[in-house]
Amino acid sequence: MSKVTDLVKRLFIGQALRSTQLHEQLLPKRIALPVFASDALSSVAYAPQEILVILSLAGISFYNFSPWVAAAVVVVMLTVVASYRQNVHAYPSGGGDYEVATVNLGQNAGLTVASALMVDYILTVAVSVANGVDYVGATIPYVAEHKPLVAIVIVILLTVVNLRGIRESGAAFAVPTYAFMAAVIGLILWGAFRLLVLGQELHAPTSGYQIVAEQSNLTAFAASFLILRAFSSGCAALTGVEAISNGVPAFRKPKSKNAATTLLMMGLVAVTMFVGIIALALASGVKVADPATAARDVIINGMPAGPGYYQQPIIAQIADAVFGSGSVFFFVIAAVTALILFLAANTAFNGFPVLGSILAQDRFLPRQLHTRGDRLAFSNGIIILAAGACLLLWGFNADVSRLLNLYIVGVFVSFTLSQIGMVRHWTRLLRTEGDSKVRHQMHRSRTINFFGGVMTAVVLVVVLVTKFTHGAWIVCVAMPVLFLMMKGIHRHYENVAAELAVAEDLQVDESMLPARNHAIVLVSKIHKPTLRALAYARATRPSKLEAITVGVEGEDAKALREEWERRGIPVPLKMLDSPYREITRPVLEYVKSLRRRSPRDVVSVYIPEYVVGHWWEHLLHNQSALRLKGRLLFQPGVMVISVPWQLHSSDRLKGRPEPFAPGAVRRPWQEVAQDGDAKA
Repeated sequence: MSKVTDLVKRLFIGQALRSTQLHEQLLPKRIALPVFASDALSSVAYAPQEILVILSLAGISFYNFSPWVAAAVVVVMLTVVASYRQNVHAYPSGGGDYEVATVNLGQNAGLTVASALMVDYILTVAVSVANGVDYVGATIPYVAEHKPLVAIVIVILLTVVNLRGIRESGAAFAVPTYAFMAAVIGLILWGAFRLLVLGQELHAPTSGYQIVAEQSNLTAFAASFLILRAFSSGCAALTGVEAISNGVPAFRKPKSKNAATTLLMMGLVAVTMFVGIIALALASGVKVADPATAARDVIINGMPAGPGYYQQPIIAQIADAVFGSGSVFFFVIAAVTALILFLAANTAFNGFPVLGSILAQDRFLPRQLHTRGDRLAFSNGIIILAAGACLLLWGFNADVSRLLNLYIVGVFVSFTLSQIGMVRHWTRLLRTEGDSKVRHQMHRSRTINFFGGVMTAVVLVVVLVTKFTHGAWIVCVAMPVLFLMMKGIHRHYENVAAELAVAEDLQVDESMLPARNHAIVLVSKIHKPTLRALAYARATRPSKLEAITVGVEGEDAKALREEWERRGIPVPLKMLDSPYREITRPVLEYVKSLRRRSPRDVVSVYIPEYVVGHWWEHLLHNQSALRLKGRLLFQPGVMVISVPWQLHSSDRLKGRPEPFAPGAVRRPWQEVAQDGDAKA
């Protein structure tokens, strides 16, 4: 069984890597860009669309506000990129926002950032994969009909790829990411050339449609609120910017410089693509409505679109207008867009496990998250992230619009606290820095971080106000729950450490040693495992040794005692009464009675157990032993020793010599303790 499991594991994950090979997993900039920037780059596939969807609630006339909304998003994006370039230079250890907030604002601020980022990473996977499924569903009806199932399968595939290691996943995803960048930039350039140079008009498939305004005759306040809501949805384009600051240790040296350069490249490409898509969407007359009401609100030739209406994503409509729906380039755009949306989740697969590892190292999450897997990736964190994303996809039916309402709250919480922390960082350094040139650089960095903090705080307020009732409240509940959970885990680890700590002046003296060792061998019947347990117990030279059995059935108990005496086993057998046919309780009561009589004695309980080779055999053996062992472990002064007996079904142990083969000269209890020191 174990060989089959190992073979499957090696087939999907690959051969295990030595710890000394960790340096081989470091990334050059050309690989780091698709690994850490795929989320931010892919957001241009849905962030512009979300702006138009929200504005369409007030009618097509409100599309005139989209350039101003997009401009505001671009300002925030450039500000955040500039701010995080300061972060990667100041804190290159990989803690990112969590480290910045913890060092400069305190533990509670750091945990707030950590809880926000964990929620955001899980949502990144769910939103990206769900959006990718939407694009595939435009051409494959089966996918559109089974969105949650397909999305979960995609998450599982991404999980397997990431379990193979960060370098392999980066190499696998580099080509699709660069293909998406080239395709979208090529789409923008060719569309601009047709519009500005050739003077041709572009017509999206929906350019002749009308959209019924759900909110008409808006007051100035309501209109402003709607525009702010569109702005908050467009800020989804900023997700993933923080991933590079969390992944600095994965870069090749010089780590900070390479991370900052990659961050700048990502920001410039993302802004170019975002602005180009918004501009071409408006120029080609793209119309998009809320998917939940599109069948009713979209008017085609004077009639509602109807329940069978499928709303093409914004990039697909622009590609139709620029290249034509039947062209090769149209299908290339659709394919690489769907692929990059799937791969955008890879940013979270690299960010979440690293964050989890740092939190585990600081004792805020289970220590298992700090352990690297066979391929030197933090496997446990990858699996937890995938499980969380699958639950969201299943619970929200892989609906992008519903998931987006939960999105970006967490990331802007981390943005804001991180920038405030960086302002305090520069202020602290300025107090002791005397070099005027260095002080000038610090003042400039502090100004950038201050402006970034103000901008992200404004966006956070807007997001909370405009999205709270649309689903953001779920994140506002999840974050405190995670915060309290991490505080509880930390408190537990601290209490355990304090309880187990050895004082410097503590001396080991004879009074601390147990007075005697009272050994007990549990017996159900006389067979080879029992004889091995008796032999091993005798070999330990206990102060007192006895065998005990629970007399559930009178005839069986009588037969056991007769065989015990007939074989001449030199260990006294004690029969415990059990009128209610229980096994565990009589043994526990007997052990407790020994402890009450001699509190300084140690009671060692030897339990014979089978070692089986098939999973289903575990259900047939050792159940009573497991229950009893679980209860005994809670008894002070009691040591539980498992004495294994390997059955032939275990492939690893086939062909082992039989210690008690027929015809053996010595009796089993004569193999050990020949001097008879064990006391009966």
